[in-house]
Amino acid sequence: MTLTLRGPGTAVRPVPGRPSLGARAFAALDIIATGVRGVEGAALAAHAGFDLLGVLVVGFVTAVVGGMLRDVLLGDLPPAALRSSSRILVALAASGAAFVLLRLVDEVPSTVLLTLDGVGLALFAVIGAQKASAHGASLWVVVVVGVVAATGGGVVRDVLLGQTPVLLTQSVYGGAAALGASATGILLVTTRRAHLSIAVGFVLAFALRETVLLLG
Repeated sequence: MTLTLRGPGTAVRPVPGRPSLGARAFAALDIIATGVRGVEGAALAAHAGFDLLGVLVVGFVTAVVGGMLRDVLLGDLPPAALRSSSRILVALAASGAAFVLLRLVDEVPSTVLLTLDGVGLALFAVIGAQKASAHGASLWVVVVVGVVAATGGGVVRDVLLGQTPVLLTQSVYGGAAALGASATGILLVTTRRAHLSIAVGFVLAFALRETVLLLG
């Protein structure tokens, strides 16, 4: 399959016969991933000494950039984050909550932040892969879209924090996303069960990321 960008307002519909989540289930997972990434990005910004505006900006872009890149690659324009206020509100609320929390406690343990990062990474990888597969993408495109969705927000986050993106310094970051997206894409074709495929892909991506961090 060749990816093509479509004009603004052109709806991209799932290919008939391809297993896909229902619209509500997909939106729920996407919003959960957005919130998790918002908390994680905002917490890192707060630890770096950013003020409220800075925390909100970093948390917001960490939360929404991956999903927006996913939709742009699939030609699903405008991106879901711009078609409804839900993702924007969740991203801002999660970022604000993280800022308030860090005003009340001295420090959030690094293990908590790494776990949140792993959850967000795995979620965006598998739902990105599922959406690409549902729209008829070949396996390699499914993996690419999954990896971009999973890592895009983190790359922008690291740049805003003045750091080298983790994607470029830890191969497991992109590797875990690729594993989750690959497993999801393969299982969608072989089992045709969207929920099972996403669950297995998520577990594999999250487990690889966390295991390497624990052993490292």
